[in-house]
Formats: sequence, C-alpha cells, structure tokens
Amino acid sequence: MQFLENLPFDLDLLPKPIYVVGGAVRDGLLGRVRAELDLDLVIPKRAVAVARQLATTYQAGFVLLDAERQIARVVFPGLTVDIAQMDGASIDRDLARRDYTLNAIAYDLQTRQPIDPFNGTQDIEQRTMRMISRDNLIDDPLRLLRAYRQGAQLNFTIESETHQTIRELVPLLTTVAAERVLAELRYLLQTPNSSPWLATMAADELLTGWLEIPICADIEERLAKFDRAGALIDRDYPALGRELDRSVRETISISRRAIGKFTILLSPQLELATAQMLRLTLSSAEIQIVTTLITYLPQLLGVQMSVAEQYFWFKAVDLNFPILVVGAIAAGVELVNLEPLIDRYLDLQDQVAHPTPLVNGRDLVEFLEISPSAKIGKLLTEIQLARITGKIETPAEALHFAKQLLPSLA
Repeated sequence: MQFLENLPFDLDLLPKPIYVVGGAVRDGLLGRVRAELDLDLVIPKRAVAVARQLATTYQAGFVLLDAERQIARVVFPGLTVDIAQMDGASIDRDLARRDYTLNAIAYDLQTRQPIDPFNGTQDIEQRTMRMISRDNLIDDPLRLLRAYRQGAQLNFTIESETHQTIRELVPLLTTVAAERVLAELRYLLQTPNSSPWLATMAADELLTGWLEIPICADIEERLAKFDRAGALIDRDYPALGRELDRSVRETISISRRAIGKFTILLSPQLELATAQMLRLTLSSAEIQIVTTLITYLPQLLGVQMSVAEQYFWFKAVDLNFPILVVGAIAAGVELVNLEPLIDRYLDLQDQVAHPTPLVNGRDLVEFLEISPSAKIGKLLTEIQLARITGKIETPAEALHFAKQLLPSLA
C-alpha cells in the first residue's frame, strides 16, 4: 500500500489500534498512485489532542475540522493526514456509517490486513458505486452528489438500487450548505470524464433545486460539443489549451475550461445566471468568467467585427479569450473563421489584442496644458483607435492627434 511508504511521522505516537480508511485504501486497491497523498486515520480516542501533538512534534500544520466529532488535520509537505475518533464501539460500526461500500474499507496498520464488512473490495473490482444504506445518504445528503463525482473520477457506475434511491432523495440536497455543494461540483467539473456525469445529474435533477429552473433539455449534446471544441483547440492551439486548464486563482482550484462547462448548466439569461451563481456561492472570479461568456460570446457568433470593435472586445474579454473561442466552436462557428482573432491574441505585439500606449495621461496633461479629467481617458482611447487603424504610429503623432481632437471633447 502506497500510504505505508515513507510516512513523515512515527505511528507509535498514536493510540492503537490505528486504521487507514477512505480514499487511500480504495486507491491502493485500485492501484492508483497520487502525487500528493491524503491519509484518513481512525483511532479509538482523543483524536484532536493526538493530531495537535503530532503537529507540534513535527512542526506541521494543524486544522481543527470538527471538535464535536473529534476530527482534525495535520498538514505535512506532500501529505495531509486527517485523524478522526472512531464513530462507534468498533471499526465495523464506524464503517457502517459511511456512504458507499468502496469507501467503507479499513486497513489495520498493526495486522496489515483489510477490514471489509460490506464487500467493498468486490464492488471496487466490479467498478460499482453501492450505498451502505438509505439512512446513511439521508444523514448527509451531499453523499448523493458525491456518487456522481467519484463515479466520474474513478470511471465507476452507480448500482441500480443506489441510483434509484439517490433520485428519490434528491429534494434533500437543498438542505446542504451551498459551499459544500459547490466544492463537490468543482471536483466534478475538474474531472476529464465529467460531461456524461453532468448530463446524468441533470437528467436526475440533482441541481434543479439549487438552480431553481430546469437545466436545458439538450445538455448532453451541448456538453459533448463543448468537449469536442476543447479537444480541437488542444490539438491545433496547445498554448490556448494550457491557458484553459490553468487555475483561475491560486486559492480556487478550478480552470476556465471547467467554468465554461459549468456555464452550460446555467440560464443563458445573465440576470438569472447571476442569481444561480450567487445561490451556489461562486467566487467573484468565477462569476466574472461566466458573465464574460454570456455577454461577449454573441459577438463571435454574428457578423465579423471591425478592427475598432475587436479592440473593445479584446479589452473586455481579456484572459477569457480561450474559453470564448471554445464556446464559439461549440456553438457552430468554424475554427477557420476564428483564426484571425486567435492569431491576434497569440501575438503579444498585436496592438488590437494587447495594446501598449504610445503616450500616457501625464504626457497628455503636460503637452495639452490641461487638468486631469475624464477627457484624458477618452483621448487615450481615441489615440489607440487611431493607432490600430494606421492613422498614427509615433508618440509625437499621438500628442498632435490629441491636440487636434481636444476641441471636439469640450
């Protein structure tokens, strides 16, 4: 098992017995290797105090996750260890309160033997998501959504009785905190195989309660077109593909590609989509990307933009250009029709897509002998438009152009 290799702490510091549970055991049985390991340990008592002492001893990070249920996290370089107090009188009782059989397998670190009271190993071999019980899903309805996320990540299927139970319990999802629902959605959206699972979620109405309007009927087809468009960009313009997969922010582990896919689930009307995003507590950065997609994609679907229109469009979309290209292709625009804009975007010297000023506001104030005002911003815009249309080329020409234009702004 991977989790037994090079642990950065001494297991003797923990009370016995010690059990590894959850994803590390599951991934070990699947032969999955992760660059950064997350380890979930169950111990018989004093989990928070033990975790705090472990963090102190090794100068590691400490996070209290749940004081009442006695769960805490110790963060080592390359390894996160969650330590929980056993839920029940035995490990079997603890496992009986979990969500799905593949997550209800423990590994005894003393005997080096698995403990599998619900035949989770067999379900892993059959690549099946099977619930422990209906009551366990009711206890934490987020587990309904987790079945789809883990199914996508592991390429499993949901067992039929479990799937039917999830459908029946869907109304309970609206009782879960929005932040928890969003976290599961982000995990799912970042999964390469997410589209068929998002389509199944839509068909099962898992998000209808949160979005408050039905997801579009052709969601499966639209997701497939989005994926094909993304694959086309990855193949022909790998630089754009890399931008699509870059995290929006260091604090938010989600890419523009994932947010573009999420936009398909939302209303095409900006006001309704904004309300949906606020309800799900999306970050301002995520909302800004969706807003840009809804607002500026139509300009790629209509008649060709003039150079001046391109300038204002590039200024508005900024780093969201690659996801807008994917959206346009998914909507039926031929890649060849987008290539002039793509070439502009990839050319960092292009003054339409990446303008660099010939002069600044201070230059205008000094040359024109005027006070700073809104006129300065208007003049700088007109100078840039004159530059991209070939009317001026040098700073001196820009200043004289501004002088000629100034009376018309009075």
